[in-house]
Amino acid sequence: MASFITRACILPTMSVANPNPNKPRSPTLDAYYIKRAVELADKSAGFSSPHPNFGCVIEAGRVVGEGFLYAQGTTPAELQAVQAAGGWCRGATAYLNMEPGDCHGEHTAVSAIVQTGVKRVVIGIRHPLKHLRGSAIQAMRSEGIDVDVLGEDLQSDVVEEALKSCLLVNAPLVVRAASQVPYSVFKYAMTLDGKIATNKGHSAWISSNVSRCRVLELRGRSDAIIVGGNTVRNDSMNLGYPRLTARQQGGHSPVRIVVSQTLDLPEIAHLWDTSEVHTIVVTQKGARRSFQKYLASKGVEVVEFEILNPKDVMEYFYECGYLSVLWECGGTLAASAISSRVIHKVYAFIAPKVIGGKGAPSPVGELGMAEMTQALNLHDVSYEQVGCDANVAGCDPLSTVASNALCPDDLIAKPLFPVREASKDCGLSVLSLLIVLRYLVGPDMLVSGFLQPIPDLTPTIPSFAEMSKIDPSLNPYESDIISFYKTWDPYGSFSNFSPHPIQMPDEGGNYSTWSSVEHYYQAHKFYGVQDPAAQECFEAIKSAKSPEEAARIGRKMQRRRPDLVRPDWEAAKIDVMYRALKCKFSIYPHLNSMLLSTVGSILVEGSPHDLFWGGGREGEGLNYLGRLLMQLRSEFVGESSAKVENP
Repeated sequence: MASFITRACILPTMSVANPNPNKPRSPTLDAYYIKRAVELADKSAGFSSPHPNFGCVIEAGRVVGEGFLYAQGTTPAELQAVQAAGGWCRGATAYLNMEPGDCHGEHTAVSAIVQTGVKRVVIGIRHPLKHLRGSAIQAMRSEGIDVDVLGEDLQSDVVEEALKSCLLVNAPLVVRAASQVPYSVFKYAMTLDGKIATNKGHSAWISSNVSRCRVLELRGRSDAIIVGGNTVRNDSMNLGYPRLTARQQGGHSPVRIVVSQTLDLPEIAHLWDTSEVHTIVVTQKGARRSFQKYLASKGVEVVEFEILNPKDVMEYFYECGYLSVLWECGGTLAASAISSRVIHKVYAFIAPKVIGGKGAPSPVGELGMAEMTQALNLHDVSYEQVGCDANVAGCDPLSTVASNALCPDDLIAKPLFPVREASKDCGLSVLSLLIVLRYLVGPDMLVSGFLQPIPDLTPTIPSFAEMSKIDPSLNPYESDIISFYKTWDPYGSFSNFSPHPIQMPDEGGNYSTWSSVEHYYQAHKFYGVQDPAAQECFEAIKSAKSPEEAARIGRKMQRRRPDLVRPDWEAAKIDVMYRALKCKFSIYPHLNSMLLSTVGSILVEGSPHDLFWGGGREGEGLNYLGRLLMQLRSEFVGESSAKVENP
C-alpha cells in the first residue's frame, strides 16, 4: 500500500558495492539513491496521519543505513539512518528526499549528520515551509559538509526525474505551503459511458474490488474525506453503504466531513456513528438548528459558515492543520470545488460497464463551459489498468480477480499499453483482444492527473543574472527577496513615488527642489527640447501636487506628443533615475540606513504592470528600479568600507 503514489518512479534497494566511496558521484547514482529515499519516505502512508514525508539513505559504497519518519513527533529519519549505519557514517554520503526540519527549532536531524562524520549530503528539495526553508542546508554547510540540492547544484535528465519523485511524495506539503489550503484529491468511479450511478441513484458497485482497495489506500493518505448530502442520504437507504473509513487495522482513520447547505439530512446514517471515527458537518449559518442539536448529541461536530463555499471550507481546515483531503462527493459539490480551484488532483476509476440513462448522474456537474477550448486539462497524466493486465500477460481474470474477495497482493497495477501494440505482441487480432476484454471480471482503468501543477517554490526573481553582476554574493535560493511597490509597504520608502523631496542641479549648476524622484524623472523626459509645449509640460510636472499627478502628466504627454520627448530619452532615462535616487538616499540618513540594512537581499520593485522598472506579475519584468537600488547599496557599502580602512 505504501508505494501506491510513487511506485512508478521507485527503484529497489541498491546493494552494489562501490570500492571507492570518495570517487566523484555520477548524477545517475545520486538520482538512484534519492529515489530510494523517496520510497522510504512513503512507507508510513496509511499507518499514521498525513505528515511531511522524510526518508534517509546512508551510502558508503553500498547502503549502510536507512530510516523514515513514521509519524509526527517520532524519531527523525536521519537519526534512524545514522544509528543503523554506525561507524560507516564517517566519510559517507547521506541522501534525503527533503531538507530536514520536522520541528521548528529542533536540530536533531542535522546534529545526527554532523556528529557522525557524514561528508556529503544530497537533498531532493528544500523544505517547503518558509520558516524552515534553507535553514538545515545552511547549518550543514557551515559545518563543512558538502551539500548538493537537486535542480540547483545537480542538474540532468535523471536528476530532474528524481526531483519530480521528491515533489510527488510531499505534494500535500508543497501545495499546502504555497496555497494555504489542504492538498485536495477528487476521486470518483464511473462507467465507460461516464455515469457514477444509475438514474435511480444506485452505485454499488461500479468499480472492481481491486479498485476499491486502491480507494482505501487513498483514504489512508488523507486527513479527511469530504462527501455531500446525497452520499449521506444514500447511506441511510442502504445498510451496506460504506462507512467512509480506511479499514487499515490499527492504522490512521481520516475524519469524515459532510458538506450540506440546508442540512436536509436523515437522522439515521452510518456517518453519525462517531464511536471510532469523528464526523464533522459543515453548513450554512442558521440551518436547521434542531437538527444541529441532534447531531451534537450524537457526537457530531457542526461548523457553520456565513456563506458555504468550498474555498472557505478548505481555508478553515487549513487553519485546523489538515494536510490532505479526499473528496468523494457527487457532481454538484465536485463542480463547485473545481470552480473554486481547491481541487489539485483527480483519480478517475473507469469501469468497463455501460448503464446509460438520461438522468444518470456524471462525476462533475455544471462548470459553465460552452466550448471545448474552455476544458480543464490535467497535468502529468497517468494511465493504469487496475487488476489483471488484459489477459495478454498470461493471467486468468476469471480465476484470479473474481476469486479474490479482498485486495490480493499479486494484483499490482500495471501500465496500460496500446491495444494495437498488445495485439501485435501477443499474436491476437484487435477484434480478438476486444473479445477478451469483454469477458474480464474486474479490471478498471485508473486515470489520474493534476488539475493544478505542483507549485514551484523556487522564488521567481526578475533579471537575476543582471543582479548577480551587481552583487555576486546573491543566491537565488537563499537570499531574501524584499519587494516594494506602494509607499505604505514596509519598504515603501524605496519607491520613486515616496514623499522625499530632493535637490538637483540644473545646467547652470543651480540647485532646485523637486517634490519626489518621480517628479524629477517625468519632467526630464522633456528636458532641453526647444519647444514651448515641452517647456510648459516640464514646468507642469515640476509643480504637480503629487507624484501620481506628475506621472500622469508625463505619460499622457509622451503618448500624445512623442515628438516632444527628448531624442536620447531611451538611452538617458536609467541615468536620470539613478542620479535622482542617489540624491535621495544620500541626503536622508534614515533612508541610507534602511537601504544598507538590506545587504544580502534581492530588491524587487513589485509593480505588476511596469515591466521596465518593475518585476512584473510573474517575474517577467526587468526590475531596473530594484537593480539601481542594489547598485547604490553596493556603492554605499564600498564607501563605508573605505572610511573604515582610511579613517
